[in-house]
Amino acid sequence: MKPIPYGRQNIDNDDIDAVVSVLKSDYLTQGPKVQEFEKKFAEYIGSKYAVAVNNATAGLHLSVLALNLNKGDRVITSPITFAASANCIRYVGAEVWFADINPNTYLLDINSVKKLVESKPKGFFKGIIPVDFAGLPINMEDFRLFADNHDLWIIEDACHAPGGYFIDSIGEKNFCGNGNYADIGVFSFHPVKHIACGEGGMLTTNSKKIYEKLLLLRTHGITKQDLDDSHGKWYYEMKELGFNYRLTDFQASLGITQLAKNQDSVKRRNEISSNYKKAFKGKIKFQDLPRGRYNAHHLFIIEVENRKELYDFLHSKGILAQIHYIPIHMFPYYRRIGYQDANLSKSEKYYKRCISLPMYPTLTNKEQNFVIKQVNKFING
Repeated sequence: MKPIPYGRQNIDNDDIDAVVSVLKSDYLTQGPKVQEFEKKFAEYIGSKYAVAVNNATAGLHLSVLALNLNKGDRVITSPITFAASANCIRYVGAEVWFADINPNTYLLDINSVKKLVESKPKGFFKGIIPVDFAGLPINMEDFRLFADNHDLWIIEDACHAPGGYFIDSIGEKNFCGNGNYADIGVFSFHPVKHIACGEGGMLTTNSKKIYEKLLLLRTHGITKQDLDDSHGKWYYEMKELGFNYRLTDFQASLGITQLAKNQDSVKRRNEISSNYKKAFKGKIKFQDLPRGRYNAHHLFIIEVENRKELYDFLHSKGILAQIHYIPIHMFPYYRRIGYQDANLSKSEKYYKRCISLPMYPTLTNKEQNFVIKQVNKFING
């Protein structure tokens, strides 16, 4: 049996044909496919606006800028996420403050956030970046209610969760990143994620003001909108110091075909999750699924005592399990700037035990059964 990765892209002939079509067209970038992708993604998620970017890290950077984060400001996020969720705060010279996770869902614990915020005077913090970790949606309604009471903005890091949703207090389905409760949602199109564009990302919002700011910052801060055209049709102005964070048209064309398959992809991911849960229930701890939430399952994570030994054992069998994630505050950079004594015991305990098993739509039943057999073999000695 060939090696089984923890995640992988699924590219078929429809995807290839779409990309080739754009490569043969007049526009490789700054053409019509980007806007088409943005429109279709916004419709899928349920947001009013969407802005495509070259990767989710760039998207997080634009998000904090659009929400006017400045040097010396403070933002709370989870230590159990990819480094970019915190690094975007540092890009503008602001301070990262970590709150601990819920040990059962692995999501940012709202009670930990409340304790941190309420220990400081109002205005001390500017915002929160909760993460839909592994594909499990945060209850964004609870965070919004709390944030509004403390004048905080919210960026929802939904990079793991296109297609995931939670049911709010009035019974409405809210897809991750739909903008009903967060100011901005951020998605990733890295190959191991649900929608593969090679690299890429999407920002979603329901605020026209934020949308227009994101568009401006994405393209150097340059615009042709609402200008005196007496200079000539070529005329443009640079309104702010922006960036070149654009997505290309051929990447957008791939995103469009990938998006069309995401609903089936998420359904298959949940079938794989159910198989793992049936096999491990009562024997091995895995991520909880709170009532009223639908996990998009970027990852399937289990916890074991001897994680390093299981990791090595699975790799020896061609099962390329992975670890998600090393807590951000434990990285040398963050320790060097003052996080060496951070009290985040639940996150650190999780890290010592976590391991991600293969989770992707083209994982076959035969391959998954082999993974389950090897995990059980290791656990049972």
